[in-house]
Amino acid sequence: MREIKAQDITELVSRLCIDACYNLSPDIYNALKDASERESSPLGRGILKTLVKNADIAHDKEKPMCQDTGMTVVFVRLGQEVHVVGGNLTDAINAGVRDGYQRGYLRKSVVNDPILRENTGDNTPAIIHYDIVPGDKIEITVSPKGFGSENKSDLRMLQPSDGEEGVKDYVMEVVKHAGPNPCPPTIVGVGIGGNFEESALYAKRALLRPVGDRNPKPHLAAIEEELLSRINALGIGPAGMGGDTTTLDVHVEAGPTHIAGLPVAVNISCHATRHSEGSL
Repeated sequence: MREIKAQDITELVSRLCIDACYNLSPDIYNALKDASERESSPLGRGILKTLVKNADIAHDKEKPMCQDTGMTVVFVRLGQEVHVVGGNLTDAINAGVRDGYQRGYLRKSVVNDPILRENTGDNTPAIIHYDIVPGDKIEITVSPKGFGSENKSDLRMLQPSDGEEGVKDYVMEVVKHAGPNPCPPTIVGVGIGGNFEESALYAKRALLRPVGDRNPKPHLAAIEEELLSRINALGIGPAGMGGDTTTLDVHVEAGPTHIAGLPVAVNISCHATRHSEGSL
């Protein structure tokens, strides 16, 4: 059994919060640069180049790349041979979020009750997803998610008879309805299967996959490619101003489901699909 100090977890989460909000991941950065060269719309090209410049400034000056520094989503892969000492794991993660948002001058956007709406003042509590895995390490991914795009996400319980075409039509419906509101170019995460809550988690995890990385299952990779082409053909374009680049990629994750169900979730993210990973 390997012992890991709660304070070390707090320090790691704090660093990851700041890194995720200051530094656009290389895959998205390169995708924006490539799109700025291919985009047929002059206005769209200008917007994409501005997004690249914005990412450069955020990195160089150590500033948030977007004013909405999100609700903090944390994915934890906890080795079953790990023993956290000196504190509670969930408390340690929330302490890291609290510290990172304070030190990084990141906007605090969490309210303690959806009706009463009093700001907690430190962006906690985080939303934490735990996976227990073999080994003696803890791997943490911090993914701050802004609500301009989160508000345009959706979930529907389709019928098995709707099939693949029903899934694709539903995704297109969600993206069309979202229009320019998620701050395109977006990344579209699609979760298929599981049950009500699991399909949403599939879609959320799908956003963490690098741009251009296809699902290893050929039939799902084909769906990704088709949806990417169909979405970009909508002409919504960068910042909703028209053009070829409405989304940088579509990622589909899927899992087993019930014989009577076909849950599908769509989690849309803006171009700043922020995430940062670390381990202890």
